[in-house]
Amino acid sequence: MTDSSGIVDLRSDTVTKPSAAMRRAMADAEVGDDGSGEDPTVIRLERTFAERVGKESAVLVPSGTMANQIALRVLGVPGTGVVAGRSQHVVAFEQGAAAVNASIQWHTVDDSRGVLPFEDVQLAIELADHHQVPMSAVFVENTHMASSGTPWDIDALDAISALGLPVHLDGARLFNAEVATGVSAARYASAATTVMCCLSKGLGAPVGSLLAGPRDVIRRARAERKRLGGAMRQAGVLAAPGLIALTENVERLADDHERARVVAEAVATRWPGAIDPEAVRTNLVVFRPPDADALLAHLHANGVLGGTLAPGVVRLVTHLDVDDDGIRIAQKAIASAP
Repeated sequence: MTDSSGIVDLRSDTVTKPSAAMRRAMADAEVGDDGSGEDPTVIRLERTFAERVGKESAVLVPSGTMANQIALRVLGVPGTGVVAGRSQHVVAFEQGAAAVNASIQWHTVDDSRGVLPFEDVQLAIELADHHQVPMSAVFVENTHMASSGTPWDIDALDAISALGLPVHLDGARLFNAEVATGVSAARYASAATTVMCCLSKGLGAPVGSLLAGPRDVIRRARAERKRLGGAMRQAGVLAAPGLIALTENVERLADDHERARVVAEAVATRWPGAIDPEAVRTNLVVFRPPDADALLAHLHANGVLGGTLAPGVVRLVTHLDVDDDGIRIAQKAIASAP
């Protein structure tokens, strides 16, 4: 499948279009004033997500970035540090929002393998006993986007949680992790105080993310949502396709994972050593070709769109709007790349 212009768009899984069923659900959605907690469709979505991830409560927000920033405001303490990987979305891809929104200091650690090394997080916490900045929270990302969508090992996540600080789980692609590992979203979330998931990535909804956690924390999160301008009105039109995404589009993520592995194999064949296809377990393929700009131009000329994460680092992302025919086009384009 390609888009209406004939392009295979692998820039992100955020580029999907809402299905016909989602559009019908939007048109038929029962709505109310969500700012006053009165939209029945939003309420149903929030309860569905909270139950799915084993938390007491949840709140719908416009974006994953807002969910992360709200989590920073409710878990991070002004004047303290928050531990995170240096390439996590909340650190590197949210336009420095933490500096504006939370009055915290990032303590970043090496996350090149997709997880936070236990020893590095433990050391960050112990620094407070040596006249250095105390830590107030730990932020983790599952799957870890910059390392080709690496899912966390649940034991490693439990170990981080056992260090005793509040943990926020940036689960923008949490259900990709669930499908890839067989570890339920609720089990992953059990190691965190708060958990976020995007409906608008692999799950295919047009907009929206959810933040879940203890009832008192989410009550504070609603206040922060309003402060950030995220309180919405008749938001049931957004929640309705989100319900479809959450209840019908999780298992099919396995198709995206299989297609990403095919793309990774094409990359490894063209540039041996650029990526290990066995390490691509979800829907992201991140690698350094000899000339990233030349590759992206070549792909575009051959009907395929890709993107970058950093100078020289290419990202290709599979999603529900790219089928096997689209992947074959991408394979051919990669194979003929200069």
